[in-house]
Amino acid sequence: MSGDGGGKRIGMREVADAAGVSTQTVSRVLNGYPGIRDATRERVLDAVAALDYRLNNAARALGTSLTRTVGVVASDAALHGPSAGIAALERAARARGRWISTAYTSSDDPADIDAAVRHLLAQGVDGVVLVAAHSTTPLEGHGVPLVPLYGESGVRQRSAAALVVEHLADLGHRRIVEVAGPSDWREALARASGVADAVARRGLACVGRIDGDWSASSGAAAADAVAAHVRAGATAVAVANDQMALGLMAALAARGLTVPQDVSVAGFDDNPDAAFYTPALTTVRLDVDGEAAEAVAAVLGEAAAAPADPVLVPRASTARSR
Repeated sequence: MSGDGGGKRIGMREVADAAGVSTQTVSRVLNGYPGIRDATRERVLDAVAALDYRLNNAARALGTSLTRTVGVVASDAALHGPSAGIAALERAARARGRWISTAYTSSDDPADIDAAVRHLLAQGVDGVVLVAAHSTTPLEGHGVPLVPLYGESGVRQRSAAALVVEHLADLGHRRIVEVAGPSDWREALARASGVADAVARRGLACVGRIDGDWSASSGAAAADAVAAHVRAGATAVAVANDQMALGLMAALAARGLTVPQDVSVAGFDDNPDAAFYTPALTTVRLDVDGEAAEAVAAVLGEAAAAPADPVLVPRASTARSR
């Protein structure tokens, strides 16, 4: 639609006149079509800014069947992983000339998530990316693409978790404890699968598993069980995210166990604080921007480069088995 232009309604014709182009060219620039000369694109965008022209997204959808907006349904957005994913999706959408519209849900109830998806669809989004998808989250049935961030199969999540176990095995650890994420999360299930695969491949023993909820407090709550396994001969812990690893290390210290002298601890995510934990946390890093770009491209039916492989980030919290 338009800014008020001092009382005059500003439309696409006024933008075209100011830029010295046709209304068709203005439409092509605003809809992100390829093949527009850079100088022409700049003139159109300068005219849009000067005239304070505001395109009506719903009206454009009537003519194009596209709103150029990607929906994002997110739960547990206060956690580092989901919040980093949402920010990466915003960057990925903008790189393709789109915006995101986000609906937050605090529930893993399929009906609650379904309501959030329907809210976004009422706005005419071109598709939906699901952040922090649960195992019960529906991935179809809405008539537009529904794509989980990190992919439905979680292949790179599994390979990243396996890297952690491989690292611990290379340090001589044979008896490992797993602190897993909540069992109804797709990402937690993929990471647990990666741990199990690597444990079997390297002939190790996973002597115990404790499920947390991704929070530092749940990592701390696992400390008694982990300490008991350490006293029974376990020498390393693979933790499904860095926040739980932080809580675990603090609680182990309160119980007289030192990391990594008594037990090595490794996390997952390489969150911005992980290098500043005491000790600095060994972890694994995913290409979150690449994952987001792949998800946005999948929603739009476009191609995208594959995300980079996961990278192990070794730090002081792991050492050779005692």
